[in-house]
Amino acid sequence: MIHYEDVILFSLSKANQQVHRAFKSGLQPFGLTPVQGLVLHALYTEDGLAAGEIGKRLILDSATLSAVLERLEEGGWVARTSGKEDRRFTHVFLTAKALEAREPFLREVGRINGEVLGTLRPEERFLLERMLRDLRG
Repeated sequence: MIHYEDVILFSLSKANQQVHRAFKSGLQPFGLTPVQGLVLHALYTEDGLAAGEIGKRLILDSATLSAVLERLEEGGWVARTSGKEDRRFTHVFLTAKALEAREPFLREVGRINGEVLGTLRPEERFLLERMLRDLRG
């Protein structure tokens, strides 16, 4: 019988808890949750994305994404606009608040990422990232 600590679910769950805790703590001064931080990061990469495209890129279902966008909008981080031709397509834009916080936010995300992965050698980091992508499908 396989020991519970050798079940991949256990290992990934425990690793996820540690990473989530690190990002939750690091993003708390910004008033952001880890998922809100991911959405903001996607918009820092490409502002004005359609909401559906954000969901696709971050692999978030529409209900989760809608709630996250609502909180970001309430917090003054993003503004949503509907297309003139087709109101079903909502685009999300960074606000002045988000643009002002860009550099400190990205620095903090980089710091947390480095801290989480800091115990790994570069080749181990590369392999871990590749294996996780493979597991995601």
